[in-house]
Amino acid sequence: MAYRMVLNETAWFGAGAIAHIVDEVNRRGYRKGLVVTDKVLRDCGVVDKVTTLLEDNHLEYALFDEVMPNPTIGVVKRGVEAFRHSRADYLLAIGGGSPQDTSKAIGIIINNPEFSDVRSLEGFAATRKPSVPIIAVPTTAGTAAEVTINYVITDEEKRRKFVCIDPHDIPVVSIVDADMMASMPAALKAATGIDALTHAIEGYITRGAWEMTDMLHLKAIELIARSLRDSVAGQSAGGEGMALAQYIAGMGFSNVGLGLVHGMAHPLGAFYNLPHGVANAILLPHVMAWNAEYTGEKYRQIAIALGISDARNVSIAQARQMAVDAVKTLCRDVHIPGGLREVGVNAEDIPPLAQAALDDVCTGGNPRTAEIDDIKALYLSAM
Repeated sequence: MAYRMVLNETAWFGAGAIAHIVDEVNRRGYRKGLVVTDKVLRDCGVVDKVTTLLEDNHLEYALFDEVMPNPTIGVVKRGVEAFRHSRADYLLAIGGGSPQDTSKAIGIIINNPEFSDVRSLEGFAATRKPSVPIIAVPTTAGTAAEVTINYVITDEEKRRKFVCIDPHDIPVVSIVDADMMASMPAALKAATGIDALTHAIEGYITRGAWEMTDMLHLKAIELIARSLRDSVAGQSAGGEGMALAQYIAGMGFSNVGLGLVHGMAHPLGAFYNLPHGVANAILLPHVMAWNAEYTGEKYRQIAIALGISDARNVSIAQARQMAVDAVKTLCRDVHIPGGLREVGVNAEDIPPLAQAALDDVCTGGNPRTAEIDDIKALYLSAM
């Protein structure tokens, strides 16, 4: 069987890595960038760290700061028009998953105008041309959108999120600079960190997993277990560890897929505008427990990567429980909300949520086949 790996052409890591944006723009001969971000990052000065570099080096840019959490079809359409109006020739995505995903959709539509209906990008879109070049600068340590071939858009009219999977959308350059993530509030560091852990665990047990991605996902789990608590506490070493860990997880899951946690989290974002990381973090232990008997020895390796060395010498049933318990402990230590009811989810919405989760492209990668009644029961258990 043949396996494919799609990764960035170039990635820079470490404190101060954003300085290399100037080198990359000049080396590639780009003339003008459209900076895609949100107003919060602009107002708090994070975007200025990049735009000041551009200005100091006489690099032209325009600004599109209308991105919101769980970006919508309308935002993408406005971004496409902003790109055309700006006469830019590359995109500079600054932010978490939302600006990154918005940039991917903009870049794909600009170079593949036959997909101007944003809904047509859902699933495995048969685009013919690579996106407009994207330089991705993440400001959260979780989504790994800067290295993935996936993006997620919200259809407000139909109250649903849809996942787009396209190797043509991957950023040509990623700038993974922990200094750009340092100003995240603790709650956001926690939620995005458990999002990264979810990527690593689901990518490790998904149906498409293989040796190379297993290696990446286990290393990501190990780094997250070692770094997340310190990152949430504001320690710079923890932040550096999380910046790297979430990227490594993205290298893996982008190429093999995810599972039911993400399938169930996407509808929560569409229905309630619930931050994606929070939704994943609440659901992860529940879905892990439900999947446990369908994962062979992998939960033993997850437990060991999470720092539970005793998992080497116990039964597989005990090792599986250790893995689930270790995830619960980590979530509790970084103050993840205790259940879906706590973040405003209503039990009467479970039937349509479950149907949307069943239809989500991520759900098919789950190691255990889920029926709609299973998903309803999992939502109820997470309430």
